[in-house]
Amino acid sequence: MTPEFDILDNQYVAIRDTLIIAIGKKEEIKDKYEPKEVLEGRGKLLMPGLVDAHTHTCQQFLRGRTLGEYPMIWSRILVPFESSLSEEDAYLGAQVSCLEMLKSGTTSFAESGGVHMHKVAEATIESGLRAAITCSTMDTGPFIPESMLASSPEEAASRIEELYRAYNGAGEGRLRIWFALRQVMTSTPALITLMADKAREYNAGLHVHLAEHRDEVSYCLQNYQKRPAEVFDQFGALGPNMLAAHNVVLSDGEIALMKERGVKVVHCPRSNFGSHGFPKTPTLMQQGLSIGMGSDGAAGSSLSLFDEMRVFRSGLHAFWGLPIFDPVVIPAHELIRMATSGGAQALQIEDQIGTIEIGKKADLILIDINQPHISPTHRMIPTIVESVNGSDVRDSIINGEVVMKDRQILTMDEEKILYESGRALPRVAVRAGI
Repeated sequence: MTPEFDILDNQYVAIRDTLIIAIGKKEEIKDKYEPKEVLEGRGKLLMPGLVDAHTHTCQQFLRGRTLGEYPMIWSRILVPFESSLSEEDAYLGAQVSCLEMLKSGTTSFAESGGVHMHKVAEATIESGLRAAITCSTMDTGPFIPESMLASSPEEAASRIEELYRAYNGAGEGRLRIWFALRQVMTSTPALITLMADKAREYNAGLHVHLAEHRDEVSYCLQNYQKRPAEVFDQFGALGPNMLAAHNVVLSDGEIALMKERGVKVVHCPRSNFGSHGFPKTPTLMQQGLSIGMGSDGAAGSSLSLFDEMRVFRSGLHAFWGLPIFDPVVIPAHELIRMATSGGAQALQIEDQIGTIEIGKKADLILIDINQPHISPTHRMIPTIVESVNGSDVRDSIINGEVVMKDRQILTMDEEKILYESGRALPRVAVRAGI
């Protein structure tokens, strides 16, 4: 798959160390380079690895728990659950998350922060995945457990700085540490200002939840007489290093402001369609904002971005397309762009990953297309969106290393992790009271 979403046949790709160094026909590549290792590509599609631009590894042990729950799920279930996790729980949950991501085609992710993030960092390094990880920061809110509230903005910043010193650049450069704000309702102006300042000081990203639901808008209007994006802007947080997740209830004025500030937008289709609504994605696209895609964690569904693409297309078509008889309100290639180069922009490494080009990092996946639900097809790009599943990914390469071959994870003990996580789930559930 080319950056222009063309599908080229009979291509060879040469990788040296972490980088793609050549792409071309057999006589151009195979006869020029002596390979140490060859991955068989016959009957497969080579495409960029998917980028999950917003997830919660600390919610992996909540799978199946939140579907059908009334809002506000995050304050009633998600945050209290996270507060109950031990270091061992966080580590094991992160291992299961990494396994699921690898086996469904994800090669990079942005973790928005939970508890014991040093254990999440360790699991990520072991897995071979690329990631931007942060600590959740909250310093106000009557419904937030005391253990999750920072005693001060400075204490919250210190926790992230400690993680930064220990893990930024680890895993052969695959891991980066960011700053974060859980969301505007759990952040004082002092915390918003300090997190924004620290992110700029460290030249790091700032991961936030933004305009996820109407209660957030109501809170901002009551307390600041402004909408959520405008509040973040008032305290200096809105900028090109911000990864803003969800973006469901944005006004047109907020969209224009976010475009002006260069904010990176990330949608989480299944999570948002289930409880919050339909984002103004056509408007965001028309305004030229960068858009990525995230799973929002495993509590309500899976971590498969192929499933996210399919649901997103159907939902936006039904909500925005059908009323105006527009069957292509969101083209298939734009959905793939969101899950690849859009995510790379959200992680602020679009110069390194997101497309298959010479000089970029070798973060690639191979999909078995020689199957009756995929082939034959008139057009491969729409077929990827509507028919390909995470289980169709056969091989995965990250940073030039083969991390999955013929569906076998090479970096982690899948059988052991699944056994231990199955034993841990009842214990975790009892402690969390769920």
